[in-house]
Amino acid sequence: MSVEKLPAWARDLLEAERVARLAYLDDDGRPRVLPVTFAVAADAVWSAIDEKPKRTAEPARVRFLSRRPEAALVADRYDDDWSRLAWVELLGRIDVVAVESSPDAQAALAAKYEPYARRTPPGPLLRLTVERTLHWRAAG
Repeated sequence: MSVEKLPAWARDLLEAERVARLAYLDDDGRPRVLPVTFAVAADAVWSAIDEKPKRTAEPARVRFLSRRPEAALVADRYDDDWSRLAWVELLGRIDVVAVESSPDAQAALAAKYEPYARRTPPGPLLRLTVERTLHWRAAG
């Protein structure tokens, strides 16, 4: 299933939410979950490796996802009014790609995040090709 086939409310949630959680497995098969910025473009979901401080030149998520590309991305809306709760989970495979190879992804990330509009992240980009979607909301 593609992102375009999600219900309108789920697509809207992906557009509106500023942070999602990216889940993947490390080299020992242990689960990892990381908050990430993200945007939808060209029938994929994209996240950038940006200039925030990293411990190593190649972040661990890039190394882990290059070896084992299966991943899940969850964007959710929380509210103390539980009738407004909702989430979208996207499952698929991650490809690690150079920033310059996807101007559509760059544009989508820049449109969503002001720091990316001011300065293109050095990358690489993580492209999630969605193979399955799950979604839920409390109302409707």
